[in-house]
Amino acid sequence: MALVTTTDMFKKAFENKYAVGAFNINNMEIVQAVTRGAKALNSVCILQVSKSALNYAGPKYLKGMVDAAVAETGIDVALHLDHGPDFETVKLAIESGFTSVMFDGSHFDYEENVAKTIEVVKYAHDKGVVVEAELGKLAGVEDDVKVDAANATYTDPEQAVDFIQRTGVDSLAIAIGTSHGAYKFKGEPKLDFNRLETITNLLEKEGFKNYPIVLHGASSVDENCVAMCNKYGGSINGAKGIPNEMLRKAASMAVCKINMDTDIRLAMTAAIRKSMAEKPDAFDPRGYLSDARVLIQSLVEGKIKDVLGSENSMN
Repeated sequence: MALVTTTDMFKKAFENKYAVGAFNINNMEIVQAVTRGAKALNSVCILQVSKSALNYAGPKYLKGMVDAAVAETGIDVALHLDHGPDFETVKLAIESGFTSVMFDGSHFDYEENVAKTIEVVKYAHDKGVVVEAELGKLAGVEDDVKVDAANATYTDPEQAVDFIQRTGVDSLAIAIGTSHGAYKFKGEPKLDFNRLETITNLLEKEGFKNYPIVLHGASSVDENCVAMCNKYGGSINGAKGIPNEMLRKAASMAVCKINMDTDIRLAMTAAIRKSMAEKPDAFDPRGYLSDARVLIQSLVEGKIKDVLGSENSMN
């Protein structure tokens, strides 16, 4: 078994009205938990790596762990660069064996974003690697991505069509109300499904039928994990994510990839806090990391069933 690109994944997802989960990885336990959860439900998955994760674990270690997980589970896995900020990071990911990359030029003005994305697409396509880009700005904080609410902007539908036509990008992350981090909303969560539908219809009109859309900042911020963190010494107050039913609706439309990072971080932290509080005399990291792995796998299985709808997508 070998890593795959997202091309066939997204084609099947669009046609069958589900989305593929893109789970951020940083260490062995997360890689194992995500892929074993996907295997348990016969689902494809995307493992994605931010620039911060590349710096933390190193591309060779990450690629080696993912290769081992593919060999163990036999499921289809794409290895994806999340929020690549520049050409050099994209190039490093491709040279390291990633099958998919995201170039995030959303912080540049529109024409500069187009020009830089064209450069990335040409390089990646020549290497057989697919490219995701972003248009619009999501609020919130995640690793090196920091956008305050005042500077967040929704994706303009006509600009999205122009961007895809000019860059040749394979999938597009859009802003319709999701947000990075654990504190996504102060009021009631709301996603602009009309905007999503408008973008899809305009793309189809211009010959881009079944074009895959991506949602970033789409963790549900699991209430049980937040409660567990707080019960065992944490202080995560006021955290609020995207309700599962909203994400499932998006997955039944044109959204073929849903990113999840915060939920995994919360699950890992919650399990470790609980383990250490209940076993204060324990100091073997295999104990509390095993507990974290179990909770993350359970979380991933829940996402596949309740949010993504990708169960049995390996068939």
